Amino acid sequence: MKLNERSLAFYATCDSPADNAGFLYKRGERHTAYHRRWFVLKGNMLFYFEERDSREPVGVIVLEGCNVELCDSAGDFAFAIRFGGTKSRTYVLAAESQAAMESWVKSLSRASFDYMRLVVRELEKQLQEMSRGLAGGCGGSQEPWKLKPSGVEQSRERLPALPAILPKENGCAVWNNALGADRLPDTSGCDGHDEEGSPRPPPLPPRRRVSNGEAASAGAAVAENPSTFCRLHEQYSREVARLRQDWHQRRRGPRP
Repeated sequence: MKLNERSLAFYATCDSPADNAGFLYKRGERHTAYHRRWFVLKGNMLFYFEERDSREPVGVIVLEGCNVELCDSAGDFAFAIRFGGTKSRTYVLAAESQAAMESWVKSLSRASFDYMRLVVRELEKQLQEMSRGLAGGCGGSQEPWKLKPSGVEQSRERLPALPAILPKENGCAVWNNALGADRLPDTSGCDGHDEEGSPRPPPLPPRRRVSNGEAASAGAAVAENPSTFCRLHEQYSREVARLRQDWHQRRRGPRP
């Protein structure tokens, strides 16, 4: 197997999350002495560094076609990564505690693609069994399963249909007339629900009525019929100036 050293070094030191990381004691291939190394597990690749802050890994172990076994005679908290084949190397590692050893053995045993393939097959099998169970529980009906409409959707279906053309008043559409705002409110239900228990839409605000004073002022303004924009501007300017003067006087209070 050919591996790109630069790509492996970048993958080992990048910010991607690691499946497991920590110090382990690794036994040498020629010399049986143990050396403390920093191990990082990412996917099916086990990288080991001389120190925790090293920029490049010393080596990498591809965890495919291997078995993780405990070693009783090699030392305390020791385990081995054995590959199939007569000329394959066996890596002997040792942890610093029982909990660390169990964590590493569990992580390494689940790192290969063979294990992931078995998990996917088992999940697919369970999904097929659940699908058959749901199909049998429906009584063999061929109709597709649909969600039951909620109470809000049912209340929307009961709303009266709007007319195609809304009535207008002064050139504007009147919403209150469209939904019958002049009718008396329905008091058959309580707490905002009708007789069937479905929520009713909120009441619409009453339509604003024009007072006599506003109608008279509007009629006077129309009667004057200013011919130019300047005359209209002067009229409203004098009115604003008068209101502003009255406001200043009220703010200062009565004169002594």
